[in-house]
Amino acid sequence: MNQRYYSLDVFRGATVALMILVNNPGSWSHIYSPLEHAAWHGITPTDLVFPFFLFAVGNAMAFVMPRFEAAGDGVFWRKVLKRTLLIFAIGLFLNWNPFVRWQGDDLVAKTWIWVNDKGEVVGIRILGVLQRIALSYLFASIIVYYAKAKGAFVIGGILLLVYWALCVVGNPADPYSLAGWFGTGIDKAILGEPHLYDGERLNGVPIAFDPEGLIHTIPSIVQVIFGYLVGDYIIKKGKTYNESTDNSVKVFFGPYQMLTGLFVAAVALLFTGYCWSLSFPVNKKIWTSSYVVATTGMAILVLATLIYAIEIKGKKGWWSRFFDVFGKNPLFIFVLSGFLPRVLALIRIPALTPDGKPRFLSPFGWFYENICAKVPGAPENGSLMYAICMILFYWAIVYWMDKRKIYIKV
Repeated sequence: MNQRYYSLDVFRGATVALMILVNNPGSWSHIYSPLEHAAWHGITPTDLVFPFFLFAVGNAMAFVMPRFEAAGDGVFWRKVLKRTLLIFAIGLFLNWNPFVRWQGDDLVAKTWIWVNDKGEVVGIRILGVLQRIALSYLFASIIVYYAKAKGAFVIGGILLLVYWALCVVGNPADPYSLAGWFGTGIDKAILGEPHLYDGERLNGVPIAFDPEGLIHTIPSIVQVIFGYLVGDYIIKKGKTYNESTDNSVKVFFGPYQMLTGLFVAAVALLFTGYCWSLSFPVNKKIWTSSYVVATTGMAILVLATLIYAIEIKGKKGWWSRFFDVFGKNPLFIFVLSGFLPRVLALIRIPALTPDGKPRFLSPFGWFYENICAKVPGAPENGSLMYAICMILFYWAIVYWMDKRKIYIKV
């Protein structure tokens, strides 16, 4: 098998494509249920996107860690800290982007904290998807570098148990609910309520709760560690080799043995995760330990299937090519898909509401209202059509970049 592991690019690219799909509906009011996050406990396909991406970050780490170990501590710390700071800064930039906002008919600067039209104190969100990736990558790298694979596995298990204990001790009466989860109090104390995500609702009222908050970064670190361990296993066990004994030749098919190990691990993790969920519910928004274990099992299952189809059976073509270009520029296209809609939202196209009241649409909003929303049938059809158009739009960009060998890495 090729040590480049084309299937990893496809896995990472498919994850990015799904991320674009679920983050860009035509209307948040019209979404098919599999493309929505679970309301609280449970998993939908959408809840697999982020853990799969962190798992892929760990896979990639398995290929670069040997170079870090060979280069020494100085190079390791310089490279890892630089990458962490850059990814975190890009995430903060996306949250602040486009640095101006409409206030009535005027464009004003988007300051660190301001009072909105409802008289509420709001501010720039400090954390987010990229910030969690940065912090998870940082601590997972340190653990893997110094503890090696076996030590990282043990530390990962301890972190999952510690997080479980913290949740229970933090609020024994109601540890796993939106109102009772203890981590929100920590986020408010350290980050400040105006800098938290405000998209959750409790009894219909907005509540400050950050799904990428500080304390539940602990289990997400383990998601990266598990990704590393799987990547390391694939590299070491995925080779075909021969052994000669007494003039006879025994052929060991390493890739098949490796795949067997992956499928067994996937089933074991899924079983463990869902058994654990009986006492510690699977929940993406507070990133429970059972969620880490179960979604890692799912990620291994998908990746092992791709390795079997692509690396061993050679079943690749237009479908794999479609996804692999996303996988070669994952960070760039994720940032662009978050940056572009917010910048274009500054362009206001006059329009009318269904009851005839004046309003403004962005260029993307105009495209949805005048093209995609006209698709016959349920309104979810038009919303899904818009999301698919966004995937094709961003795919065209990364395809062009791939053709010209343009790869933007941090």
